[in-house]
Amino acid sequence: MNTLSGLIGAFAESADGQLGILMSALAGIATALAVALAMTVYFRLSYRTWQDVVRHGLTTLAALVLFAFAAYDMRHAALAYLGLNPSKPAVEFEIRMPRETLTTVADSQIELHTDRNQTLALVDGVRDLADGRAVLRGAVALNHRTADRVLVVNLPGKGTFEFRLRLPAEPHRSEQFGPWHLADRIASPVAGSVAAQDAYTIRYRVL
Repeated sequence: MNTLSGLIGAFAESADGQLGILMSALAGIATALAVALAMTVYFRLSYRTWQDVVRHGLTTLAALVLFAFAAYDMRHAALAYLGLNPSKPAVEFEIRMPRETLTTVADSQIELHTDRNQTLALVDGVRDLADGRAVLRGAVALNHRTADRVLVVNLPGKGTFEFRLRLPAEPHRSEQFGPWHLADRIASPVAGSVAAQDAYTIRYRVL
């Protein structure tokens, strides 16, 4: 049943992407035909004075602008259908944890896992807090259009911590960090030694 639902969902997503490309193509063709028709009528009915030359130049410029917009719209729709995000936003994150958990920044490895790829995050540094905790800072690029994003933090000898990023497929940029979220999953390398889940939190914003 789950397999059937997945196939139906994939087919629906593919159909939506193809429909988006088709609509963009039809819009571009309609724009080109409308501009071509308007220019043909205009050139045949107008007199050849210097004012006509200026008007013809402005008409040609408007046509070029419309053609460029139609081409850009079709390119954006095609990239979205392929799962690529042409603007390539990034997520800046802060992970709060007990200071003793984090030995050195060099030992930390953070990756963004999606249903399309895995991307290594850039670790920016650590800030100590007055309550004995530390904040690990970093950033990672969002190279694909998908809502399935999990930030995986691997601390050798301490465990693996997974944080699901609650973002839409095409997130909007934000000036402020969002609220703190608990770790969605913690895997300890030592059997029977599971870290307290509420001791590890994350917040992030889209750049």
